[in-house]
Amino acid sequence: MDRFIYTAMTGASAAAHRQQVLTNNLANVSTPGFRAELSTFRAVPIRGDGASTRVFALEATAGHLDTPGAMQITGRALDVAAQGNAWFAVQGLDGTEAYTRAGNLEVNAEGTLVNANGLPMLGDGGPITVPANAQVDIGADGSVNARVGNEPGQVVGRLKMVVPDADNPIKRSDDGLFRSPQGDPLPVSEVARLQDGAIEGSNVNPVEAMVGMIAAARQFEVQMRMLQNGEGNDRSASQLLSTS
Repeated sequence: MDRFIYTAMTGASAAAHRQQVLTNNLANVSTPGFRAELSTFRAVPIRGDGASTRVFALEATAGHLDTPGAMQITGRALDVAAQGNAWFAVQGLDGTEAYTRAGNLEVNAEGTLVNANGLPMLGDGGPITVPANAQVDIGADGSVNARVGNEPGQVVGRLKMVVPDADNPIKRSDDGLFRSPQGDPLPVSEVARLQDGAIEGSNVNPVEAMVGMIAAARQFEVQMRMLQNGEGNDRSASQLLSTS
């Protein structure tokens, strides 16, 4: 049996993985703050007897597209958009600190400030709680002001915002949130700012994603055809050997 079917199989696997990534990106084209996932692969020559004419397709380090999404002005007090490279800190379902660009916030029944997925927004001392029936305003520095009735407003917390850099990078986790590679919390940024009354949209280009999906599907078909050709060659060789 010709071993080229194994190299063709890695190509088919790479194409299928790219299709999966592009499908997920396209499904999140309307998700606020979503960062398009990137899939990258590298060709590794097969070392052995004879010429190194065949290569494996291996997945390389994947990342995300840093281009900011389109700004959508809503005028809603609890809609905020991080400016520049700032990210909001939230508490993930596993209890760890994670980061997101989505700023469509809510106040849940317990009075905790949460994001659209119900995850608590983190402040300097943990989740931020606002008084019942309070009108909430969020300042450009992330300060959360709550005012009940005609009483003077009071600062009940400040949204924690971080700015990743080369020394403090972040990467996408399995739950779609971003964390530091080691899982340690990033330091608070004193220069990070937000815009209230607006949310950042997804940075996925739907046309580019659809074109990529078509290309990946065609590449997968080519790889599968190579596997079928290998099977046919093996069958023909077996027939020749059996008649000799």
